[in-house]
Amino acid sequence: MRLATIPKTVKLWGRGQLTLPIEVRQALGLETDSTLTVFQAGEAIILTPKKLLRPGLSKAMEKEMKKQNLSLQDLLKELGRQRSRYTQERRGTRHR
Repeated sequence: MRLATIPKTVKLWGRGQLTLPIEVRQALGLETDSTLTVFQAGEAIILTPKKLLRPGLSKAMEKEMKKQNLSLQDLLKELGRQRSRYTQERRGTRHR
């Protein structure tokens, strides 16, 4: 599976609906009738095509974070850096 490394912007519409970018849907094999699980982790929203229970996913994330020596703050800082990078690229202000 190829991971999307550049954040994509999506807009909520209607009754909180959003459209996932085609490359994400294709990479994950999502179809029109696919079911996703959504939960909040700090200020992040996580969607997964697998039906995971919060405790199981939480434990898996905690285990992986410990393995990588990461804190939730580390993840949120990286999210901020990625958002900034994306914004700069979108505005054409990032130097390559």
